Amino acid sequence: MTPAGEGGTSAADAVDLLRIQRAVREILAAVGEDPDREGLRETPARVARAYAEIFSGLHVDPAALLTTVFEEDHEEIVLVKDIELYSTCEHHLVPFHGVAHVGYIPGEDGRITGLSKLARLVEAYARRPQVQERLTSQIADTLMQRLEPRGVIVVVECEHLCMSMRGIRKPGARTVTSAVRGWFQRSQAARAEAMSLILGQGR
Repeated sequence: MTPAGEGGTSAADAVDLLRIQRAVREILAAVGEDPDREGLRETPARVARAYAEIFSGLHVDPAALLTTVFEEDHEEIVLVKDIELYSTCEHHLVPFHGVAHVGYIPGEDGRITGLSKLARLVEAYARRPQVQERLTSQIADTLMQRLEPRGVIVVVECEHLCMSMRGIRKPGARTVTSAVRGWFQRSQAARAEAMSLILGQGR
């Protein structure tokens, strides 16, 4: 994925960089810093470029990433584990990071998508102001809508810096969220099989 999506405009072109720069200067002044001192002089521009990249998922249609499918007549679970993700908590604009595990059982037509597309889907939703619960559901719902599989399971494990470096200050604490759809929602055995693959050896 390019910074603002495959074949799309660049992330920098999609946001108002000068407006971000002005806002960052105000924040620096408001906390008691001098935005014109040598070490901070270029900080507003750097932050603007960083925000354009960090929030580039706002300018991507995640569903469009799943337009390429293959007819493989596959009937068993397809699972990609440990997809690294970096996102930003919308409550404090502080990062959270971790991994996503994304699995699905193809529908009756056996359609599958490229494995890299699952990672791109995670990234597209992660590169937005987010909460982990919504991120998890968005990934699952988009897979259900675009691939029409028998079932989808998504498990996300993250450490939130808003808990690690401020507030309760508990570094290392990880939040786990899950979303199950279709067959995984109805079948305890299917859900257990998927979780055993996610939590099994190789982690």
